[in-house]
Amino acid sequence: MIIPEAHRLSKVKTYYFARKLAEIDQMNQDGNVPIINLGIGSPDINPPDTVVGAIQEASELPGVNKYQSYRGTPQLRSAFSNWYDRHFNVKVDSHTEILPLIGSKEGIMHISMAFLNPGDQVLVPNPGYPAYTAVSEICQAEIQNYDLKEKNNWLPDLEALQAQDLSKVKIMWINYPHMPTGATATMDFFEEVVAFAKRNEILICHDNPYTFILNNNPVSIMQVDGAKDVALELTSLSKNYNMAGWRVGAVTGHADVVNSILKFKSNMDSGMHKPIQLAAAEALNLGNDWHEKLNAQYKERRKYAWKIMDLIECDYDKEASGLFIWGKIPDDVDRAETLSDAYLYDARVFITPGHIFGSNGEKYLRISLCADLEALTEAHDRIVQVLKPEVL
Repeated sequence: MIIPEAHRLSKVKTYYFARKLAEIDQMNQDGNVPIINLGIGSPDINPPDTVVGAIQEASELPGVNKYQSYRGTPQLRSAFSNWYDRHFNVKVDSHTEILPLIGSKEGIMHISMAFLNPGDQVLVPNPGYPAYTAVSEICQAEIQNYDLKEKNNWLPDLEALQAQDLSKVKIMWINYPHMPTGATATMDFFEEVVAFAKRNEILICHDNPYTFILNNNPVSIMQVDGAKDVALELTSLSKNYNMAGWRVGAVTGHADVVNSILKFKSNMDSGMHKPIQLAAAEALNLGNDWHEKLNAQYKERRKYAWKIMDLIECDYDKEASGLFIWGKIPDDVDRAETLSDAYLYDARVFITPGHIFGSNGEKYLRISLCADLEALTEAHDRIVQVLKPEVL
């Protein structure tokens, strides 16, 4: 007997990378030359040594095997609060205004489930992180895509949005430094967004996982006066501290809004493993030396990623932030997916096609910096062999 799926899944597909990575795994099993994966942003560099030591030490403490508080440990909440104060001069009440999460992706689901009803509308960036759309569809909300264009530095046109009927819009997702483009936002922009939210009674959800990655001017929407009244901010240790598989993040905002999220979250999990929380607190207490060291490695990798972009004749912004290089394909190529598949099947190099982030990404490719110099060099040489074999 086959049980039919719930209607809420009718528009939802399996996450692109789950499908593509399964295909790549099968190709690796079937072939002699392993695929070089320049697609996913899963940091390959280890977390800080002190963080690894902290989780090892905490694992020996008595009682860490027990269920933990749904709100997270006091040490972790305090560390997030101090992190905001130290980096952004923002005061966050560790008891009421911050909620640790099992990764910020969990937060996207929890926020949506806590506030969206069927028929509510959600403003989702195009291009943007696919989870915003998928989770909104699971909640049976209506997706209203708003365009991000290169000519506007990948920022939304708030005047154009204001001219629309926003009466049913409940949530607006924004994400800076932006994934996949690497565009950054200014405090002036965040002030405009907060004012826009107040005028239209919209909850702004700022997804901020790339805060310090190749970003010369880290900012938080919480730096805007009154932001907590209309905005939430998701933070993550996945990219900033190379702890992607550890699954640690947090949501920050007004106490009443955070409590609504907690109401849903407390029915979904039973707290985070305490040693992970204590190690995460250790990471958050690190100084800027860690980020400077990490970014030095990414800067070297970026040079080689630029070489690949030059080879495949893509235009890209050398001032972009984050873990990815976002390149516009030549005009005579219809879709980036055509190039992505060619490099995967002919050169055995996977580069992400931009269409998975929305229709405005169809003419773009994205290269991840989560591959070492050897892999990036090999990827370049393989593509050369396919495109210009006479060079080798």
